[in-house]
Amino acid sequence: MDPSTVRTWLAAAEGGIIGDGRTGANLALAVGAVGVVLGWWAVRSAGRAGTGGTRGGAVAAVASGAAGVALGVLHLVTVDGGPGTGNGMAGALVAVPLGLAAVVLGRRASARSGRVNG
Repeated sequence: MDPSTVRTWLAAAEGGIIGDGRTGANLALAVGAVGVVLGWWAVRSAGRAGTGGTRGGAVAAVASGAAGVALGVLHLVTVDGGPGTGNGMAGALVAVPLGLAAVVLGRRASARSGRVNG
């Protein structure tokens, strides 16, 4: 990976590009939450006939969840202080399992849609 890309990811996780320290955690939370919603939708529609796009929703959920986990972990690695200091550590701690839940839901939807359609 290009060193400038790594610096950009670290700066985004620290909130240096888009705002204060909490912004990186909020971004990770938002991306993880979007992944959970997409995964829930994909699981819900996986068993229904005529619902196109289930596999695409599952892939989007996995990708969004993985990005939420990556951003949350990056924020946790670069954060100063502990929870309650206003730096977004608690938000990043919530973003990691939220992103993992999105990945699990996406994988489940993908497995269900493959079984139904395949």
